[in-house]
Amino acid sequence: MLALTLFVTGGRVLSDERDEDDDDDDYEEAYRALQQGQVKPLSDIVERVQKQLGGDLIGVEFERDGGRYVYEIKIVGPDGRLREVYVDAMTAAILSGEHD
Repeated sequence: MLALTLFVTGGRVLSDERDEDDDDDDYEEAYRALQQGQVKPLSDIVERVQKQLGGDLIGVEFERDGGRYVYEIKIVGPDGRLREVYVDAMTAAILSGEHD
C-alpha cells in the first residue's frame, strides 16, 4: 500500500503547471503501466536514486519519453541544491539530470 501511496502522490507533487485532468490521465497511465509490469513502483525507484544522490525528495512526475516511461524526480541534495533527474521507470537508471 505504501508503494501505491507514493505512486499516487508522486505524480501530483509538482503539477501546478498542468490542469487536474492531466494529473488524472498521468495517474491512470502510471497505474496501468505498473499493473502491466512496464514500470517499477515509485518507492523502489526513489530508494535507489536517493542511495546514489542523497538528499530529500520534493517532487515526482511520471512521463512517457519516446518508447519508455520515466520518472522526473526532484531532490534537494545534501548541499542544499535542487537536482532534477530523469530516471528510467523500469531500470532505475538515471538518464539525465541538472542542478538549479
